[in-house]
Amino acid sequence: MNLWKLRMSMLGTLAVIFGVSTLFFAAILEVLGLLNIFTLILFVLPFNLIQWLFAPQLINAMYRVKEVKREDSPKLYGMIEDLASKSGVEKPKLGIANIPIPNAFAYGSPISGNHIAVTRGLLDTLEMEEVEAVVGHEFGHLKHRDVQIMMLVSFLPALFYFLYQYAMMPAYFGGRNRREGGGGMMLIAMASMLVYFVLTLFILGLSRLREYYADSHSASVVEDGPRKLSEGLAKIVSKTGRMKFGRQQGAFALNGFKSLFISDPDTAEADSAQIAHHAPEFSDKGLVERLLSRRVTGADRLMEIFSTHPNITKRLRALRELEQEGAA
Repeated sequence: MNLWKLRMSMLGTLAVIFGVSTLFFAAILEVLGLLNIFTLILFVLPFNLIQWLFAPQLINAMYRVKEVKREDSPKLYGMIEDLASKSGVEKPKLGIANIPIPNAFAYGSPISGNHIAVTRGLLDTLEMEEVEAVVGHEFGHLKHRDVQIMMLVSFLPALFYFLYQYAMMPAYFGGRNRREGGGGMMLIAMASMLVYFVLTLFILGLSRLREYYADSHSASVVEDGPRKLSEGLAKIVSKTGRMKFGRQQGAFALNGFKSLFISDPDTAEADSAQIAHHAPEFSDKGLVERLLSRRVTGADRLMEIFSTHPNITKRLRALRELEQEGAA
């Protein structure tokens, strides 16, 4: 995917998200009044800020993340230092999540600073050069401030969801009851749920675009990055899909923050359905080529709309384009 087009797509998506929100806010001011809507905002905003500020502690507990010091893993620690320098960001805290899913994620807050974690499953599945490319992708998220941007835009659908709940209450802050304003409040409730759904779809689309953007960062800071990341992603999808086929469902109980992952474990089974039983027969390159040769069906595109991550075949094709551009 062309980097300029990618940036324009992200800006356009952000414009739609804020435009739809502003338009609807202007409409409901006529019904709820200035005081009520800002009372609601002042209620929802602290809730989201607290969630963001303390999310790292929750993530560390959920995914059993243990901080890694230089003496624990000198090679991995050195890789983090090198990629931080190349990316132009302050070195984040490094952690290893003790879960079998092969994955990695970046997260942080002003309280805890930035973190990058790799799972035990990732270290067991990938070669070190592929781990480097995956970690390079996570540095892309830190470089582009994706944690902060996604927190900001996620506030908007949360606000509309609370607005829906507020409008459906038998009595609301202004003291009027349903008989006095029930029709208008029911209209606001239905419209709020619709806007919540639409904004959620746009935010999922923004999340997918930012995954492409982080992929491009990895390709720019890791030598032979497109190939290494392609092979890493293909192996992550293949291994995750085989884990689901093997009924290791316990590994998938912790999906509360799956949007942080480099690959969505919920779509891995569908992504790897054609190769999962035969994946050990393929070389790393063969696995990538097999996924690249898949036809992206209408069902794939529909599933992608509701996913935080791009379809794996489309993602690998974008990396192939970056590889060809680098070779030209």
